[in-house]
Amino acid sequence: MQQKMNSSQNTENILLYSCNNNIATLTMNRPDQYNCLSEELLNELEENLIRIGEDKKIRVVIIEGNGPAFCAGHDLKQMRKNPKKSYYQQLFTKCSSFMLTVTKIPQPVIAKVHGVAAAAGCQLVATCDLAVGSENSAFATTGVNLALFCSTPSVAVSRNLSRKRAAELLFTGDLMTGRDAESFGLINRCVSAKNLDEETLKLATKIAKKPKIAISTGKKMLYQQMEMKLEEAYTFASEIMACNMMDEDTIEGINAFIEKRQPKW
Repeated sequence: MQQKMNSSQNTENILLYSCNNNIATLTMNRPDQYNCLSEELLNELEENLIRIGEDKKIRVVIIEGNGPAFCAGHDLKQMRKNPKKSYYQQLFTKCSSFMLTVTKIPQPVIAKVHGVAAAAGCQLVATCDLAVGSENSAFATTGVNLALFCSTPSVAVSRNLSRKRAAELLFTGDLMTGRDAESFGLINRCVSAKNLDEETLKLATKIAKKPKIAISTGKKMLYQQMEMKLEEAYTFASEIMACNMMDEDTIEGINAFIEKRQPKW
């Protein structure tokens, strides 16, 4: 069951929340605005992700959108009402903080993309740990068409795609199909529109059933080591793995494997 979950007590239900079988879903709910990331929606998304990150019962998070689009990027109308550099700096800093929160919470975050993900919406897909798109999904960094290079989206996009694929997406503003997004590594898989819910939930459920310590440790370790040099990364990974080996669930999992029985977590 979906419900309102916005701490600012805004009367508009710009973000919906549901949780079933330890899988939380955040639904961007500005369909008439193509789920543009207004200040208010960015605040709600970040605040609720932080809250979810502190909830030990939640194992996986899904982010989706209502209406025809997944997310069309920043709310340009709101931005033009505040034509000050200081405002823009504050807005983009807030957006970057939200994107970092996606990577910092212990639960894997899956983007479920049914339509267009443009500019900061494409950034959100690239930022999420995993992404499933339908055949109707499309991805673009369209700022260049407005004489505005998608600088902040480029940070996430360039960490998903090869350099030349990222450059093409960023310099042309062209739409990338769901099939191409899967082929180029922006999303994990592209499925039929009718199977999007099922396939996304299947992926989320598979992860939710894994031992929590392995997933939370793995997510934190994955992002940290990616920024390290090779030798430093191996040193860091060895320490993390040694600590992981001492966890009760890990000990039980290994014992169960050796004894050819199901683990009791």
